Amino acid sequence: MADKSAIRAEAARFRAFFEAQGAQLVDPPILQPAETLLDLYGEDIRARAYVTADPALGEAMLRPDFTVPVVEMHMQGGAEPARYTYEGEIFRKQEEATHRAPEYIQVGFELFDRADPAAADAEVFALIAEALAPLGLRAATGDIGILSAAVSGLSTSEARKRALMRHLWRPRRFRTLLDRFAGRAAQPEGRAELLARSDPMACDAPLVGLRSEAEIAARIAALIEDAKTPPIPEVEVALLDDLLGLRETMSNITEHLRDLAVDMPAISPAVERLAARGRALAARGVDIDGLDFEGSYGRTALEYYDGFVFGFYAEGRPDLPPVATGGRYDALTRVLGRGHEIPAVGGVIRPELVLRLGEGRA
Repeated sequence: MADKSAIRAEAARFRAFFEAQGAQLVDPPILQPAETLLDLYGEDIRARAYVTADPALGEAMLRPDFTVPVVEMHMQGGAEPARYTYEGEIFRKQEEATHRAPEYIQVGFELFDRADPAAADAEVFALIAEALAPLGLRAATGDIGILSAAVSGLSTSEARKRALMRHLWRPRRFRTLLDRFAGRAAQPEGRAELLARSDPMACDAPLVGLRSEAEIAARIAALIEDAKTPPIPEVEVALLDDLLGLRETMSNITEHLRDLAVDMPAISPAVERLAARGRALAARGVDIDGLDFEGSYGRTALEYYDGFVFGFYAEGRPDLPPVATGGRYDALTRVLGRGHEIPAVGGVIRPELVLRLGEGRA
């Protein structure tokens, strides 16, 4: 394991590379207001972030990533287009089984540009690929925008679509909900009995917990309404399964997706955006004949990605996390821009992994 000074030196090398591409250096505070992150991710973020209290900030979190503070900074008056780079520690709780450090250094590149999103996607990907080229890594790509469009186009209630979208980044929970909404799986234990009562609110037990009686009543009303909703048609579930199971090269995936779009017209605009991205990547010199596309890729990342997603991996080292990851997060700029928005895409590199892999090649 390289010492911290060597990791910082490696991070500085990447940062200088991005600065040479026109990126402005920024240095967001390590301590971030918790309110913003809780608004974005809900209480789930507490399981991944280190939470503390500050007399001035109130509830605060050690920086779990750079993208959110960089977007906040840019939306307060950044130029257009804008390119930023940064380096420093981030802090994320890890499951014991991962054996990964809860604190590590990232260096990144973020691009805010509304002129040509496909070209911006290609620029970020190609620059990170160039920076990591000596390591011979495998790149994987996906598109959360296509998955979101597919869910939005399902023949079901808006409440069910919202539930599926909320868990798009949690594959097991998403599958459980999809199977239930399609009638493939039974309702949770006790729900049918509850809804069969003439008055589901009638109960001998006292109301406990954080929910008020009105909130519990609203929840029961939503469950009753959901129980009346017809199952999602099996043909649509099968098409969604096909989409999630896709594995192809970028050069071949577009026609396959266009074929799916005949029966899933909701995904057509997102598929054409992917096609434009493929052309832009090829124009940047990326070998799209050898670039992998995975239909389900990116679903375990932070939830702000809503379009292109990518990662770079060391083949033969499944014990290591991705050396670099990134993607598009247009919706995040809408949330943090408070009425303003701008298409944005970025990526991060973990320099300590670069050093470890470099040592293995020495």
